[in-house]
Amino acid sequence: MGRAFEYRRAAKEKRWDKMSKIFPKLGKAITLAAKEGGVDPSSNAKLRTAIQNAKAENMPKDNIEAAISRAVQKDTALFSEMNYEGKGPHGVLVFVECATDNPTRTVANVKSYFNKAGGGIVPTGSLEFMFQRKSVFELEKPVELNIEELEFNLIDAGVEELELRDDVLFIYGDYTAFGTIAKALEEMEMEAQKSSLKRFPTSPVEFTEDQLIDIEKMLDKIEDDDDIQQVFTNIA
Repeated sequence: MGRAFEYRRAAKEKRWDKMSKIFPKLGKAITLAAKEGGVDPSSNAKLRTAIQNAKAENMPKDNIEAAISRAVQKDTALFSEMNYEGKGPHGVLVFVECATDNPTRTVANVKSYFNKAGGGIVPTGSLEFMFQRKSVFELEKPVELNIEELEFNLIDAGVEELELRDDVLFIYGDYTAFGTIAKALEEMEMEAQKSSLKRFPTSPVEFTEDQLIDIEKMLDKIEDDDDIQQVFTNIA
């Protein structure tokens, strides 16, 4: 597969295997969702999704409940979401989504990650058109699956594409259709293991093995930061 492929796989396994890093990120997503739409998951679809994603990563119930309770605490009022865009080594484009209670700290850290890698932050909105935002749902492959029939049944909900990868069914739709797709799946009693809004590059770029290693080193630093929720690139 090549040296870069092995490096990237090892790097991703290393990053996402750090429970001490994963749980705070999941907890922030839960807290923000509860703060925005209320602490009752039955009436807050965003919170249900955040809890669902946390359970998929084996986050303990106590941690989930603590994250929900933080939404009504006074110091959580300053919690906010923000995005940063930048160019990394070899011209790679990077879109960073954050959740923080200290924007000054977060922007300083993000800038340092890019600067030390030979890149830099660009004005907000500069890369927006370079990425397409999509709703993504991951489900266990149903025992009896007719993809064409399922896709037809979900078209009205906003589903654009279904993809079967190994034993996982991926469902894609426009980001504005997240709620309607989630509701349609619930009505069909199809439980998603994970669901989120992701950004896909409109013009993916191929990089050499050596270039990918440099890029991954920067991504390691960015994704290790507790304030960073998701990172997207234009890597093919």
